[in-house]
Amino acid sequence: MIDFYYAPTPNGWKVAIMLEECGLSYTTHLLRLAEGDQFAEDFLKISPNAKIPALVDHAPAPAYGSAPVSVFESGAILMYLAEKTDRFMPTDAIGRKQALEWLFWQVGNQGPMAGQLSHFVNYAPPGEQSYGRKRYGGEYERNLAVLERQLDGKAYILSDYSICDMIAFPWVFIAKPLTASLDNFPQVAAWRERLKQRPAVINAINLYKAAQNKGKANVENNAILYNQSASHFKKDPSA
Repeated sequence: MIDFYYAPTPNGWKVAIMLEECGLSYTTHLLRLAEGDQFAEDFLKISPNAKIPALVDHAPAPAYGSAPVSVFESGAILMYLAEKTDRFMPTDAIGRKQALEWLFWQVGNQGPMAGQLSHFVNYAPPGEQSYGRKRYGGEYERNLAVLERQLDGKAYILSDYSICDMIAFPWVFIAKPLTASLDNFPQVAAWRERLKQRPAVINAINLYKAAQNKGKANVENNAILYNQSASHFKKDPSA
């Protein structure tokens, strides 16, 4: 019923967790990002930003009509699925406000800072890593500190498990590969371990796991993923 456009990355895991938690029927379409699948015209109609995750729901709620509904951007997808299933998001006004705050915090702060840190740790050319790693390593830790304060006395970000946990977890899950330590963030470490034990999270992390490091691209060997510009969106006149 749902076409799920995915790659095994932290951003892909966010939505995979929700789909698994809700037990929704979905078909996974693995995008080969290093080969430019995300710039295909058919995918750009679903995800204009040429990023995963994205989905097409072929059985949307009645309010959307009978035609398939496409959704892009992880925060929007999680909200859409929460509303579709009436699960994992508060329905009262205060609770919904808080959920939106933490969703926007993740997509505007934690995610971008962690993504930039990942770039400088894993992909930047030798000799061009130092400033970026210091800058974004500090921002990554700052966001860990924000999360640590929020989790004080709570099992989950909003007390009850929600899409806020699902969206924030993946970038904390890979803290070690990002060369970040959770030693100074015991609440975050305990929360990470709590989520890591959930069957839906395990299934999501394992989705196309074998493809995760296959043919790993870097800034020196792949102009499709790195140093992008508007030219990446130009239509191929021969297509």
